[in-house]
Amino acid sequence: MADVLSRRELLCHTALLAAGSALPESLWALAATARRSRIIDIHQHQHYHGWTDEQMMAHQDAMGIGRTILLPAGSPVETASTHFGKSNGLAARAGGNAACYAFAQQHPDRYLFGACEVPDLSGAVAEIEKYLKLGAVVIGELKFEVACDAPEMQRIYQLAQAYEVPVLMHWEHMKYNLGFDRFHRMLEKYPRVNFIGHAVTWWANVDKNHLDQSVMYPKGPVSPGGWTDRLLLDYPNLYGDLSAGSGLNAILRDLEQARDFLERHQDKLLYGSDCADLHGQASQGCTGAQTLQKIHELATSRRMFKKILYQNAEKLFRL
Repeated sequence: MADVLSRRELLCHTALLAAGSALPESLWALAATARRSRIIDIHQHQHYHGWTDEQMMAHQDAMGIGRTILLPAGSPVETASTHFGKSNGLAARAGGNAACYAFAQQHPDRYLFGACEVPDLSGAVAEIEKYLKLGAVVIGELKFEVACDAPEMQRIYQLAQAYEVPVLMHWEHMKYNLGFDRFHRMLEKYPRVNFIGHAVTWWANVDKNHLDQSVMYPKGPVSPGGWTDRLLLDYPNLYGDLSAGSGLNAILRDLEQARDFLERHQDKLLYGSDCADLHGQASQGCTGAQTLQKIHELATSRRMFKKILYQNAEKLFRL
């Protein structure tokens, strides 16, 4: 497919997804290939919650993804930053650097890879740099209990600046990347580093009335002007990753405000799935597929959803 799906094409795409389970295996594979588009999924994991490579590829095909960035986990260690091993594998059994690199090498037309390491390990910078030299297009997903402005995190930002790659951060209050209220200082200190915000604390704070940071999936109307909204407006080196249940929740809780938010930040938002279901279908609860649907429904112009679904990623990751 030479272009991203139009609204009419999306209806056909959705119908194919709904009928997919009834297709013979060979026809299903043909239909999946036909549906591939320029859509770039900037947030997916290998071996996510135990799925096989074949299951991951089928999931991405079912969603009609053209290219996928695999975000690796850091080394499995028992340190405070990994909650003494409980958060190894990004708390999701995700594959590490070597596995993601090897898979991307086998499928270079469809898959790219990132680089990651537990930030407070003595060899963290060297490990990340090894994979940047091999072609990693992003550092992350950084999902560790380390302060966002800690010296070890800043060494990673400095590496990102040197290699001109973005840094993707999982924000979760009192658990991962501590100090969200201080993050603006890092944006100011490293203006040449592009940061990507992701996860529950990031998306809960689209609402300026979100005061209880322990609430990860707030419901109800959104009042514009939350931390996330302001940071995206104020800092040109900050982007938003729409993936996972947290990104979808931020859209679904207030569709009118979501439309305004998407339009306001259309140059700063990136599509990602970050889901590990086995079907890739919105009708069966796939958050990645649901987010795709909502972007198509809420986009106020074809240009806008092309930006969010692939053009912003092409520019940011220099694809």
